Amino acid sequence: MIHSLTIKNFLSYKNETTFSFEATHDKYLEDSHVVEVAPGIRLLKLGVIYGANASGKSNLLEAFDFIRHVLFNVADSKDEKISVIPFALDDYSENEPSYFNLIFYVEDKKFDYSIEIKQGIITEEKLFYYPSIRPKLVFHRTHKNISIIEYGAGIKLNKTAKDEISIKCLPNMSVFAAYNQVNTEVFEMEKAINWLQKQFMRVIDPDMDESLHRYVDEMINEDEAAKEKVLKYLQEADFNISNIHTEMIKEKVPDFFISAILEDSNLPSKEKDRIKKEKSFEVPKTEFEHEVFDQKGNASYHKLPTRLQSQGTKRTFELSGPIIKALENNAFLAIDELESKLHPLLIEYIIEKFLTESKRSQLLVSTHYDGLLDEEDLLRKDNIWFTEKDKSGATKLYSLANFKAVNRISSLLKAYKYGKFGAIPNLN
Repeated sequence: MIHSLTIKNFLSYKNETTFSFEATHDKYLEDSHVVEVAPGIRLLKLGVIYGANASGKSNLLEAFDFIRHVLFNVADSKDEKISVIPFALDDYSENEPSYFNLIFYVEDKKFDYSIEIKQGIITEEKLFYYPSIRPKLVFHRTHKNISIIEYGAGIKLNKTAKDEISIKCLPNMSVFAAYNQVNTEVFEMEKAINWLQKQFMRVIDPDMDESLHRYVDEMINEDEAAKEKVLKYLQEADFNISNIHTEMIKEKVPDFFISAILEDSNLPSKEKDRIKKEKSFEVPKTEFEHEVFDQKGNASYHKLPTRLQSQGTKRTFELSGPIIKALENNAFLAIDELESKLHPLLIEYIIEKFLTESKRSQLLVSTHYDGLLDEEDLLRKDNIWFTEKDKSGATKLYSLANFKAVNRISSLLKAYKYGKFGAIPNLN
């Protein structure tokens, strides 16, 4: 589980800023919201971010996605630069390093990873492991013309493996990415990598409809159990869908379009070879079976293609796949603008279902749907965070739990609308 992410000099986050899943001492909704991952360490399953447009909500989620990408990205050459974007609204931040610190727990053990990137190269990188209260250094990487990696005492790695990792660790690649290319095993690295690769999911944004729909199409086409879970998810969301039918079909591809498809780096080489040979492309075809009743109460079933479904049905279908995977894998998942195309009751359903079924999975969402603030039986105060721009254009991030006397406020929704917490548009 993720404990916290600290960032500095990234997009609109100029100053060092920390988002944390650590729960307060409040015991409200404890059973559904809080996991004690280690003695005295209580982490939340849910984070909700509010703020005006362009206040930095999406940028916080982008920071999670950025560090996830950098961890395992293999550069094509040493000259390739990491595309980090520092704070741009002053005259000096572009020449300063961008900093990220991710603290996470694998089972009951703490990992502390930090990375510093300046002008497209990694200038410093550290990983600490906590087998007990005292930290144990796994590696410390610095850059002085070349990357220098030092390992902590007790890290079992022979000289040949160390040299091979150093050679592969280009200035634009993390130690994790280099380590993955070497035939060796370090217990602490394996534990961290296993969690980061399997339980640190890609952020979902509102513009991913097509790719997300394909992801769920393929998921239910390959796995009957997954299909049943997605179907149940839709039915519980009060859609009259009785079944889902999906299959992969081949479509002919015009010659002029083949070259563009083959440039897609995400396509496996075998698939590229097949496309060149057969000049066809496999696409999923999904139909939703609807159960309807006539005036006499007799049921009939009708299949409708995806294009004839409502936007809300399609959005719920698209979100169901990654949410189910997050729940199955005890993973972290972030969704930008959760309310996009969804009825307020569906938003509440998604959050409530996640909290009910989550054991150690975590959900971080940004939203403009302030109705959640009035759902006292759904959210805790430490779930709620706000983003606001200061006069310099930098984002400030702060928690509702930090406000004094917040427990005496009768309606958080009214207080938010009246600007008591900031993080709303200035329309004067």
